[in-house]
Amino acid sequence: MLHLTIAMKEVNASFLRSIEILKDVPEDQLTWFLENSKQYIVKEGDFLFKEDDPIIGTHILVDGSFKVYFLQGKGMKEVGIFESKEISGYLPYSRGKIAGAFAQALRDTHMITFPIEKTREMINQHFELTQALVHVMTNRVKQFAEYTQQNEKMMALGKLSAGLAHELNNPSSAIVRGADMLKKHLQLQPETFKKVMEIQVTPAEVDIINNKMFAVLSQPKPVLTLMERTDKEDELTDWLDKHEVENSFDVAENFVEYGFTVEVMDDFASHIPSTYISPVFNWINNNLITDKMVSDIQDASERISELVKSVKNFTHMDRGNDMQYADIHIGIRSTVTMLNHKIKKSSIQLIENFDQTLPEVKAYIGELNQVWTNIIDNAIDALEDTENGTLEIKTEKDGEFVKVSFIDNGPGIPDDIKNQIFDPFFTTKEIGKGTGLGLEVVKRIIKQHNGSIKVNSTPGKTEFILCFPVNG
Repeated sequence: MLHLTIAMKEVNASFLRSIEILKDVPEDQLTWFLENSKQYIVKEGDFLFKEDDPIIGTHILVDGSFKVYFLQGKGMKEVGIFESKEISGYLPYSRGKIAGAFAQALRDTHMITFPIEKTREMINQHFELTQALVHVMTNRVKQFAEYTQQNEKMMALGKLSAGLAHELNNPSSAIVRGADMLKKHLQLQPETFKKVMEIQVTPAEVDIINNKMFAVLSQPKPVLTLMERTDKEDELTDWLDKHEVENSFDVAENFVEYGFTVEVMDDFASHIPSTYISPVFNWINNNLITDKMVSDIQDASERISELVKSVKNFTHMDRGNDMQYADIHIGIRSTVTMLNHKIKKSSIQLIENFDQTLPEVKAYIGELNQVWTNIIDNAIDALEDTENGTLEIKTEKDGEFVKVSFIDNGPGIPDDIKNQIFDPFFTTKEIGKGTGLGLEVVKRIIKQHNGSIKVNSTPGKTEFILCFPVNG
């Protein structure tokens, strides 16, 4: 609400000329500006304008201050603090007619507002004044572009952080759990070792048994159905019981996993005195358990290593900020890895249809990773309620361009909003899930690379097609 008051400082052409951007504007034009403006006080805590309010004119802050912010999720995202002599609101040739943020007075603030209805007259009759205000708009656009790009980078990292934490938590927990189990397992070894030490076999037989065991460990584990596994475990349990091997069920379970058969066990037994078959086979079983635990720890460690590598590739930590040639598949795969938790959560089938013979593209690699993040993340959101959702990422050569297509089988983009999806702040997502900056940033980055983007969408198939020149 605007509160009129008589306690206002005198404002004249000299004051306006003290504003850097207006210092070269003729006095008669500044006087005309004031004569056609209104002055008022915005009380502390009141709003100069709110999000979605019509823009009523050009505002000059005479004295006081207000903060500009917009709502993001459940919180407030501050754009900045405006102080004395700052210019805001509508500017000549601006297409904006609706406020995109809130402006709230931090204390009683003296304002001047030049009505939007007088803008055409100003453009036609007051060149220098118009030129100065257009320069304000140019600076504003530049600052807004820098702000939104930085904000979108932070949003992109925010989207990835929760999923990345989940992806890292699984293997790190597996390592801790595996190390603990391995430690406990090794503490049980003395009893087995005692029985092994009682065995009396020749060094040659020891070598034969040892070599056979390591031959089994070096082979890939068989892939079995549940029924096949159960049948083989029953066969080995019968064999072990027949030879009076202790812990026969546990031994059989592990032996099947490593590809043991009755024939292999007969071969082993042929080199072991019958009295010692039980301790030898339990010793072999303990080695298999140890190998399995170490393999689990190794797999989890490699998973963490791959995730760290993906983070490094995604954030482009080890390269400069200049354009350079790079394989676009590296960035796409790193982005997919970072979003993998969200893909799995939505049960989406990911299809990578990559042409590995593509030439490298000259690009700002970190910027392209923002493109991949926003496009893939939007596709995942679109597929959230789609049964048997699929996302295909396809790369191919198209003349002197590299073409990247993202194809999903979601509900599609309604015809009445297709031409709005690249507009700043336009979003179909509910409050807190989208800012409407993602696709605007995508389009700007692609334009920065002299590329193109187009969208084809019908119910059941949406395709974003991005083209980048090979040589930038």
